[in-house]
Amino acid sequence: MPLQVADSNGAPPSLTKASESEYLIFYSSIVNGRLWCPDCIAVEELVKDTFSSDGSPSALIIYVGDRSTWKSPSNTLRGEPWRVQSVPTIMKVKNGKEVKRLVDSEITSGLTNFIKS
Repeated sequence: MPLQVADSNGAPPSLTKASESEYLIFYSSIVNGRLWCPDCIAVEELVKDTFSSDGSPSALIIYVGDRSTWKSPSNTLRGEPWRVQSVPTIMKVKNGKEVKRLVDSEITSGLTNFIKS
């Protein structure tokens, strides 16, 4: 089960704890049964297919909150160690540290190469 969802109750996991997965996927939260961010919706199937196939790397989905929570400058995911400024964002982590990331439209065109590197 390589694609998992972070516990949405409370603060986001620490980078060290979250990096038990190879990739972190930052999405808008689900509101009224679906992601509120159109960019997240646009890549959702690609991400699911990429990280749910046999032999795929492990990934953890972290929801950033509803629109008003996400837009707040005090959203904890905007600060260290995350520095997420846009959703969707996919972060590759190794040994508790960020290696690289893909943001927004880069995901559609670059996800396959991103996970191969």
